[in-house]
Amino acid sequence: MSLIFIPPSVQQINSKIAREAGVNLSVLRLDVMHPWVNGNKWFKLKYNLLEAKQKNFTRLLTFGGAYSNHIYATAAAGNLLGFHTIGVIRGEEKLPLNPTLSFAVQQGMELVYLSREMYRQRNTAALHEYLRQRFGEVFIIPEGGNNLNGVRGCTEIISKATPTAGYAYAFDYICLACGTATTLAGITLSLHQGQKAIGFPVLKNGAFLAQEIESLLINYLASNLPTPYSSPASWELMCDYHFGGYAKVNQELLLFSQQFREAHGVPLDYVYTAKMFYGMMDLLQQGFFDPGKSLLLLHTGGLQGNVGMEERLQ
Repeated sequence: MSLIFIPPSVQQINSKIAREAGVNLSVLRLDVMHPWVNGNKWFKLKYNLLEAKQKNFTRLLTFGGAYSNHIYATAAAGNLLGFHTIGVIRGEEKLPLNPTLSFAVQQGMELVYLSREMYRQRNTAALHEYLRQRFGEVFIIPEGGNNLNGVRGCTEIISKATPTAGYAYAFDYICLACGTATTLAGITLSLHQGQKAIGFPVLKNGAFLAQEIESLLINYLASNLPTPYSSPASWELMCDYHFGGYAKVNQELLLFSQQFREAHGVPLDYVYTAKMFYGMMDLLQQGFFDPGKSLLLLHTGGLQGNVGMEERLQ
């Protein structure tokens, strides 16, 4: 296994709901890029890993929950690229390990558990210093790849994933699920001013992400890192489709995911894309989008987490 990527496809969704709304609906299948390091996870990791290599680090340390796609992808990418990886996990150790953490260990990741109170300090200099004293010289990647390197990688999603340079301009809206909002920040910097990004926070009370997005955009534009455009395109958050909060799932969402896969051949992960797709279908039924518009939905991967979620729901 290696970090050789399959170009993601753009799949049109022939949906009755979309037809009745008069819109063109397509999905960018980032989930098919690689068996382990796919979706937006690779784009957020890419420049972090390059910086670690350039600075001659041999060990990576990052943060995540017990079902984290970021932990899963970092463990796999680190193993394939020759890094020793350390995963700082929120909460207490629970045995046997769930499928996500079991995979991470199989990839050589060393797991460390922090209390939820201490984990809340994950972005502080004090905790980083404590971790460096414990583990030595480590390259620290924030939870979810939420830094300027992560934003930089996400500015490349549309240009590198769509078939031709002008193809991305065919879409009026780019729609995606939001956790840390790193991906949304990168996407807004890769769109022209006639396009709009719509984010669907998967956390309860996700409106706070607006401030996070603004901060990321300001800091990125001040950093002189490369960007396709000098100013971000417009964006909006849809905060009513979190289904109770992060990693919260109910039978309605599970049924929607199952029916969507059967109808369109697109599997959805329950934590992120299923909530965004559900929200999109609801907005289409409400007539939120003007007829004639074209929508591109980002499938940001994360399917590995479904196994653990299904075990929890049994």
